[in-house]
Amino acid sequence: MVEKTIVAQNKKAFHDYFILESYEAGISLRGTEVKSLREHRVNLKDGYARVEDGELFLHNVHISPYSKGSVSNHEPWRARKLLMHKSEIRRLEGKSQEPGITLVPLKMYFVDGKAKVELGLARGKKSYDKREVLAKKTAEREIERVLKARKDKGALRFRRR
Repeated sequence: MVEKTIVAQNKKAFHDYFILESYEAGISLRGTEVKSLREHRVNLKDGYARVEDGELFLHNVHISPYSKGSVSNHEPWRARKLLMHKSEIRRLEGKSQEPGITLVPLKMYFVDGKAKVELGLARGKKSYDKREVLAKKTAEREIERVLKARKDKGALRFRRR
């Protein structure tokens, strides 16, 4: 089985978007960028992907300069080329042209020493959608708490006898 070493997750994407589909892409990186990734020094929060001239690029992803690097360190905010099959890129280009649809990075990880990014085809949430999800999570948490308290009381009642 292939082991994934997760470097970064974009939790904000799941809060701000409905994720419709997800895709895996390789990333073209420089040496110091790979070393920074291994140190988990990456921020995916405001990142997005865009198709430009038939190629897929990742924008607004910050990979911090390598801590032990020299003057030849990489630029933290540069656009990085993503590696996918041409047919997948064309399909993503068609889907991302629809209004309200965007490509956001969900995870960055290593598979067999190769850096990969999981892209999500996403539709933005409205603020009332976010409140609805938050209310649902709060209600589920409350139910779990009550059930746990009830379960603990029942266990105490049976111990006394």
